[in-house]
Amino acid sequence: MTIMTNHAEKKSPWVPVFVALLTLIGVGHSQAGPTVQQALELQPVQPGVDFDDPLPEEAESCKLETAENTSGWVLYDPNGRPLRRFLDSDGNKKLDRWCYYRGGIEVYRDIDSDKNGRADQYRWLGTAGTRWGLDRDEDGVIESWKRISPEEVSAEVVEAIRHQDLGRFEALLMRTSEIQTLGLGVENEKRLTDLTQKAVREFKKLKSSDFSVKSNSKWVSFSATRPGVVPAGNQGSTKDLVVYENAVTMFQTAGKHRQLLLGTLIQLGDAWRIVDLPVALKDNETTAPGIFFGNPLDQPGEYQNLTEGNPQADRKLMDELEEVDKKLAVSTIAQTAELNVRRAEILEKIIEQTEDQLQRDNWIRQQADTISAAAQAGDFVEGVDRLQSLVENLEKGAGNLHLVSYVKFRQLTTEYTLNLQKPDADFPKVQEKWLQDLDAFIGEYPKSEDAPEAMLQLAIAEEFAGEEEKAKDWYQKIVNNSPDSTIAAKARGAKRRLDSVGTSIHLKGETLEGDSLKLSNYRGKVIALHYWATWCEPCLKDMKELKRLQAKFGSAGFTPLGVNLDGDKNAATNFLKQNRHPWPQLYEPGGLDSRLANEFGVLTLPTMLLVDQGGKVVNRSVHVSELEDELEKILR
Repeated sequence: MTIMTNHAEKKSPWVPVFVALLTLIGVGHSQAGPTVQQALELQPVQPGVDFDDPLPEEAESCKLETAENTSGWVLYDPNGRPLRRFLDSDGNKKLDRWCYYRGGIEVYRDIDSDKNGRADQYRWLGTAGTRWGLDRDEDGVIESWKRISPEEVSAEVVEAIRHQDLGRFEALLMRTSEIQTLGLGVENEKRLTDLTQKAVREFKKLKSSDFSVKSNSKWVSFSATRPGVVPAGNQGSTKDLVVYENAVTMFQTAGKHRQLLLGTLIQLGDAWRIVDLPVALKDNETTAPGIFFGNPLDQPGEYQNLTEGNPQADRKLMDELEEVDKKLAVSTIAQTAELNVRRAEILEKIIEQTEDQLQRDNWIRQQADTISAAAQAGDFVEGVDRLQSLVENLEKGAGNLHLVSYVKFRQLTTEYTLNLQKPDADFPKVQEKWLQDLDAFIGEYPKSEDAPEAMLQLAIAEEFAGEEEKAKDWYQKIVNNSPDSTIAAKARGAKRRLDSVGTSIHLKGETLEGDSLKLSNYRGKVIALHYWATWCEPCLKDMKELKRLQAKFGSAGFTPLGVNLDGDKNAATNFLKQNRHPWPQLYEPGGLDSRLANEFGVLTLPTMLLVDQGGKVVNRSVHVSELEDELEKILR
């Protein structure tokens, strides 16, 4: 047996071979299988796969047999070890798994998850690593990674630079939609978004030589200190975040070793992402300041670091603040309110002792967030007044406008929330004042980081009031004024949704089971596109009615299609195990901030769009009580 190792530069004629194999042969034990030669001609879609390939004289002794316990075939070498497997995993008489082996171990698999005869997922297995790439366009190019280790990320970076392949580099970068799912504080979210966007711009300008990477360079290794956790409640985050800081990849060129600083890597599910442009390290360089932890070699800790250069800050206060934050991370709802009050008191003392303006501004932001949280929890009755007083003091001191607006917006949102909570609340008046306050805020602080959120609230209010043109105007203002903000994606989607009636819409993604799904594959059927979550009780009632309507109209061509917006995938999976709803469910992390929600600006649940047989929207906000009548009209 000879092992070929020159597949790295070999392009696979994957589309013709798939089509030829599917045309020449059916799938099933009763049908004739491919010949050994046909099986050996099939190559992996992705280049660089090391798999066993017999010499011509060895091929004569290879055997092709039907697969056990499933439809398909297995090709064995002369020693009885598997070389290839071609399988129909779901019994629909179409091959959807093409598996390749080395030393009898499966090392690579092409997957056709949407059953159209073209691979759209690629997995490296066994001794070949853990990578799992996704190719939604089915053009053989990996657009994103469902699973990839830090070591594999570092190797992919070298290859992307070596080939000056922007697409390959972008597949490794944290996307804006992914950043929005991390639960970061406002500043860190903006920082990461800016870094990733800049990385794409700079990559386009640079040549591989700018990174000291040459055409004959080869990846050697990945190096980093142990990963760290940015805990929820720290730096404004709402979720734990696992990161590597100061990660380095080593590569070799003509026997000489060089290093690239990858910087920060962030774990996203089973994958890792980079957030910045790699930098070629000089021989005497080893680290650079990290995004979350600074330089791990010399940073003593968050609170201690803040006291250095700020001798006025009392170490005792910092210790108290750190202790309160630890308790907040594991507190009950009742405890949270009390702890936030204590936190606000400590922060006020720290602010009084802090002379450095940048640090002072950061502490004031924390104080505003803390007072707002404590007041909305109901245990800080003077919270609104304290925030208003803070605004006035900042204005008197000619404070930073961005800081003034930051505190002002939290004062407004806190006041609105408390007014809604009053037993005798006059909801129309409360809402009217809230909208007036938002409008005034935008007029006074149009460049504020909270202006997009204020505009979004106004747009939502206008939409629910039936003033769709006014709503679209606000959505468009968000896009025009803050195109790179995290809210702009929602605004674009909301405007697209409002304009969707009579137009064809395009939606694709992965189901909860990990299969690819495209709305276009359902042409010829009437689709109820149902956005839901397990925490939304009306959504669950909708699903019972959808199940009844599917039973009634399914044979006429109706099917629901779910889009789950739970933050926790397991919540949806567990619910569907206990409550059978036999239609596909799309899912991406991020809940109401996910790409699937943002594409059509889904802001409240449940939301349901009705799509006709031609893929055009006939109702962009159909209520479940209206659905039966709508289906009668379309399907009669």
